[in-house]
Amino acid sequence: MAAPSGGVNCEEFAEFQELLKVMRTIDDRIVHELNTTVPTASFAGKIDASQTCKQLYESLMAAHASRDRVIKNCIAQTSAVVKNLREEREKNLDDLTLLKQLRKEQTKVFNERCRIHFKPPKNE
Repeated sequence: MAAPSGGVNCEEFAEFQELLKVMRTIDDRIVHELNTTVPTASFAGKIDASQTCKQLYESLMAAHASRDRVIKNCIAQTSAVVKNLREEREKNLDDLTLLKQLRKEQTKVFNERCRIHFKPPKNE
């Protein structure tokens, strides 16, 4: 499956995660696709197996490339937001609103990457 034509919402992690799940459909169903598209010995003369396998491979590679682009784009977007906030913080070390916004973004990025592996205590 190709990436959606519109922009990908990288700010909402659950939405981004659902998009990746949809984009993984071809990977998750590869055995089914092979079973339904590659002919058995009795149908070998009716279907061109090499062409079918080539098309399936190209679809799989296109899906991988599309998913890779979406992931890298979201990493770049998130990194740019944090970088901009850090630069602003360096200019205004005493700006509490900016510090809170930066902390919020850093915590968000941390939680997105580590939520499965570690849950920090609620009071921090």
